[in-house]
Amino acid sequence: MDIEAFQTQLGHVLQQATITFQKVPGSAVLVRYIRSSYQNDPVRSAIELVLILFFIRYLLSPSYSTHKQNFVKLREDEIDELIDDWVPEPLITEQTPLEEAETDKLPVIVGPTGPKVKLSNGRTVTNLASYNFYNFNANEQIKEKAIQTLRTYGVGPCGPPQFYGTQDVHVKAEADIANYLGTEGCIVYAQAFSTVSSVIPAFCKRGDVIIADEAVNYSIRKGLQASRSNIKWFRHGDTDDLERVMKSVAVEQAKGKKLTRRFVVTEGLFETCGDVTNLPRFVELKERYKFRIILDETWSFGVLGRTGRGLTEAQNVDPQQVDMIVGSLSGPLCAGGGFCAGAKDVVEHQRITSSAYTYSAALPAMLAMTASETVNLLQSSPDILIQCRENIQAMKLQLDPRSDWVICTSALENPILLLVLKPDVVTTKKLSVDEQERILLECVDECLANGVLIARLKTRPYAHAIAARDGRWVAKPALKICITSALSKKEIEKAGAVIRHAITKVMTRKPGSKMG
Repeated sequence: MDIEAFQTQLGHVLQQATITFQKVPGSAVLVRYIRSSYQNDPVRSAIELVLILFFIRYLLSPSYSTHKQNFVKLREDEIDELIDDWVPEPLITEQTPLEEAETDKLPVIVGPTGPKVKLSNGRTVTNLASYNFYNFNANEQIKEKAIQTLRTYGVGPCGPPQFYGTQDVHVKAEADIANYLGTEGCIVYAQAFSTVSSVIPAFCKRGDVIIADEAVNYSIRKGLQASRSNIKWFRHGDTDDLERVMKSVAVEQAKGKKLTRRFVVTEGLFETCGDVTNLPRFVELKERYKFRIILDETWSFGVLGRTGRGLTEAQNVDPQQVDMIVGSLSGPLCAGGGFCAGAKDVVEHQRITSSAYTYSAALPAMLAMTASETVNLLQSSPDILIQCRENIQAMKLQLDPRSDWVICTSALENPILLLVLKPDVVTTKKLSVDEQERILLECVDECLANGVLIARLKTRPYAHAIAARDGRWVAKPALKICITSALSKKEIEKAGAVIRHAITKVMTRKPGSKMG
């Protein structure tokens, strides 16, 4: 009797619950869903019920305290002892003795940079350490236009491009460079160093393949690192080795049936050794194995070719066969920033994906105008380059064939002469890399003492140690001599004789003796 009463009461409760549930909006839809779900797939209904129950349990479960002490409690004296023993790592590495010596003797220029410069110690010396190859920064026409631009536009745009930082002078500079090179479009960056290191990751992503010359400069290496792509290297200047690597990539991707973007990265004139790339061969291999070329013309733009258009003009290659041409405006053009030229789609893609373009203030208007003016000067007056090349040849004749100690690794038309110690000299004297660096630093100091300012090739810190460990290519220690057309041939020859005699004096000095 009690059971029957309980069943009756339970039925009444369920009936009331059903009536109440039916009054809820959407209840009929939920009932139909459950019925159809159970009939079509009862397993799914069971899984959903389990998930609902788990969710309800999770909401009702107690929260866990984040202050629960699950560590060993130390005494006050133990804490003080640990604090006393703790030594923070330095933010930067300590300078080597060579770096300290170089810093102590660093010359400081007072006033404008030119073929002759005044140092802070009052001396006037011949300047062969500047990229002012054509002395454009002393051009009165450019100076006057720069002053007018400064008065009209102010010091800087104070905003990134595309976000109220783009001015008409930027648009004109991009159009002038594109017309000069013969490409569809061009984009101008505010910093030269960060141009190629931002162009590469703007197009190359994780999983893509990049084949790079092992001698590429530090800016390119930072771009390769930022791209997180699969990086492969080929021996410096060896196009046969390049073809071997390209072929292996093509075969590997054909087997895996996975298509990824493939790029080849190289320089026009190499910063670390001064020689030139065989661009026609690169274009041939690019077409054969379906790669894209990123050509860094930081050191060859405004230098190579009849009118300074760069490697494409010098080696008679159609610029539109090169997917991306990257260059600097802060060297011989005496402006600032960098550029990337190529197809219109390539250029527009960078305006929203390239970090250095989007997250940096736009190039100051005065520098954009200077870039336009110097490009027009090179195009209309190719004779400007002839005087510089004659001076290059005059300097080489004073150094390379007449010196018993050094050889020049730079290409014939490269105004930056890199002088390295001859291999037999290094072998005979058993010179380590550090010893070579110190000898070259003494050569720089000796030249400065005799009125000629030159520099050394700067390499990445600890690059030689890493290369020796991993068996990689590394730049040789070198003297860097920058030629300018602002000096006469006689002045260049005199400076070359000073450099040659300084090298001889340092190399023949008795062991243990040092310059004062």
